[in-house]
Amino acid sequence: MNAPVDVSFFARAAKPLTSYRKYWAARFGTAKFLPTSRKEMDALGWDSCDIIVVTGDAYVDHPSFGMSVIGRMLEAQGFRVGIIAQPDWQSAEPFKALGKPNLFFGVTAGNMDSMINRYTADRKIRSDDAYTPGDVGGARPDRAAIVYSQRCKEAWNDVPIILGGIEGSLRRIAHYDYWSDKVRRSIVVDAKCDLLLYGNAERAIVEIAHRLAAKEPVQQITDVRGTAYVRRETPDGWFEINSTSVDEPGRVEAHVNPYLMVSDQAKANGATCAKEDEAEAVAKAAEAAGSAAGSVVNPAIKPLNFVPDPALQSRGKISVPPRDRSVIRLPAYEQVRSDPVLYAHANRVLHLETNPGNARALVQAHGEGATARDVWINPPPIPLTTAEMDHVFDLPYARSPHPRYADENGSHDGATKIPAWEMIRFSVNIMRGCFGGCTFCSITEHEGRIIQSRSEDSIIKEVEAIRDSVSGFTGTISDLGGPTANMYRLGCKSPAIEAACRKPSCVYPGICPNLGTNHDPLIKIYRRARALKGIKKILIGSGLRYDLAVQSPEYVKELVQHHVGGYLKIAPEHTEQGPLTKMMKPGIGSYDKFKQMFEKYSAEAGKKQYLIPYFIAAHPGTSDEDMMNLAIWLKKNGFRADQVQTFYPSPMATATTMYHTNKNPLRKITRESETVDIVRGDKRRRLHKAFLRYHDANNWPLLREALKSMGRADLIGNGKHHLIPTWQPLTDGGYTSARRKNSTSAPVAAKAPVRLAPVKPSKGRILTQHTGLPPRDNGAGTGNKGGGKPVNKPSRKVR
Repeated sequence: MNAPVDVSFFARAAKPLTSYRKYWAARFGTAKFLPTSRKEMDALGWDSCDIIVVTGDAYVDHPSFGMSVIGRMLEAQGFRVGIIAQPDWQSAEPFKALGKPNLFFGVTAGNMDSMINRYTADRKIRSDDAYTPGDVGGARPDRAAIVYSQRCKEAWNDVPIILGGIEGSLRRIAHYDYWSDKVRRSIVVDAKCDLLLYGNAERAIVEIAHRLAAKEPVQQITDVRGTAYVRRETPDGWFEINSTSVDEPGRVEAHVNPYLMVSDQAKANGATCAKEDEAEAVAKAAEAAGSAAGSVVNPAIKPLNFVPDPALQSRGKISVPPRDRSVIRLPAYEQVRSDPVLYAHANRVLHLETNPGNARALVQAHGEGATARDVWINPPPIPLTTAEMDHVFDLPYARSPHPRYADENGSHDGATKIPAWEMIRFSVNIMRGCFGGCTFCSITEHEGRIIQSRSEDSIIKEVEAIRDSVSGFTGTISDLGGPTANMYRLGCKSPAIEAACRKPSCVYPGICPNLGTNHDPLIKIYRRARALKGIKKILIGSGLRYDLAVQSPEYVKELVQHHVGGYLKIAPEHTEQGPLTKMMKPGIGSYDKFKQMFEKYSAEAGKKQYLIPYFIAAHPGTSDEDMMNLAIWLKKNGFRADQVQTFYPSPMATATTMYHTNKNPLRKITRESETVDIVRGDKRRRLHKAFLRYHDANNWPLLREALKSMGRADLIGNGKHHLIPTWQPLTDGGYTSARRKNSTSAPVAAKAPVRLAPVKPSKGRILTQHTGLPPRDNGAGTGNKGGGKPVNKPSRKVR
């Protein structure tokens, strides 16, 4: 049985969230919705807000939205909290809508990094925004956290700015920015915020709010875990560990005397070395013969004598400074901007210092001379206990968008629907964190790798609340999950090992023997939830870690027979070891094992169900041959991918470091360390995507050219064993995705071989998914001339 999370070091390392004395404004009680206007403040009897949260998302009062969690948490502490959602950033006036906050502005770009929200992996602007009413793009600026912070400062210059959210969390040090293709400074410097809160910030925001309410200057709040800020110098009492370079000698006290012979070592251990003794006897005989011949030994020549450095000795052992008073100096911004090797080194150090049990503070210099300053990053926040997780999720959320977004019927299901809300409307978040450590993912960097789980009663209480209070509920819970579907209550068997471990993943290259894999608590929740009156179906929509699932056949049986709605999405990401080792993902053999169990239990239940595997194109470490082999595997197994996921270099991710530096930070970084194959350039990225969509006739010309150049023309032909055919139908150069609103339908493929002649789409229509730009004429065909009726019926105009 797994040890409960609460018995660990982390349960005893921080002040409980519920132990603070409430602020005096608690007398105003709880608001149905946190106010977004002066009129709403007046209705609550408020003359001012203590804290104003500025967010790039529409205000949805639900625990899946960060601004609501922080707002409700602060409200529970007695503070009056207002929300400014998706303000017009062209001036500071919208940031004055609720007046001047008494304590601070809390700023977040929203649930997503604003650049990922606004741009595709091909750097094309999106036409949609799932966090905006009506799914309309353009409601937030690029780099929203910086823009909002600057506008708040313009509105009220003397009000502290507390920056949070995933955008700030992933940009806390100097980082590679994919959209500008350069290394940018820490967001702390660019946003000019007083404090940055990274990771899940409930613990930090509550402490900071109470200290500011007690009139403590924000400049003196420098000891809160999970925060970053600017300071000029390292304070007294701290031990600074210099890690600003690579390939330098280490400590010398352990060096062995190079003149020490094997026989000397043997004698020191009470033994002898016969061969060296014999060689020594021969040498002595030769020396005697030399002396007889008149040779003279120079007495001034003596062997070197190596001694340990007394400064590094303490009672015979190396003196290591205490971790809680140690700070690691990373290479400065100017260094990592110009030197990819040092960038990779800094990223590796940061990821090694992410366990709250043993992480040390980090510091990185920005600027030189009079402008020089350090970005100081305190160790990560202590994870929440189960009782604290319950407290966060049991707060009085309205569980719906703010009434200001309702349509004329008072509904949120029409033209003002918020897709992100619709997706989680009937879902329940049961845990946080992920110990998978996938290099392309930022969950671990933000939420941490320590799993924080809610109690069973709290989860069931939320399921009942959805059943009884959420409009439109038909009896189906869309998800019981979190960052992953099946890490609930999983963790290290040993609290001591958990607090000391520095591994980036608990499941790569294999499952750690210290990791508990018991799925019984999760099975119990599934069964209890689906037995509730009024609950017809409990589906699992979160990503499944199938290498963990196969450790519990009973869990797989429960999942497959009761919680799959015909299709189950899982993410092997690739089939080849080259990219898999750079992703830190298990081999395809784990997928095959899970597939066998999935099909077995589906057959036992008499159900026809299917696995839908997800794959990534153009990930660092992926060769053209790797993608070709993946395409062959897909065809062999009968898969036709509709939506293709191309590697997206998000800030601070390990794979992003590979992309920028060509180095592998999963290993020690040196000037001569491993070089990673990087997929750059539009042509090669298109090729890798084309291999994933080998069945799309629009990709066949590109694939034919590539297969011939790779010496694999044997894969071109009209047989079942070929990857692509020799004939080419009439196509338009695009493809239709599941997201039809962002696609242009292709004409029906011709049966007979014809010359490729893409059709020019009508002006102002979207050509492919996720693009917000008018289609481009690629010059390959004349298409629809003369202003006649367009061949393809488009589904949506460009806004």
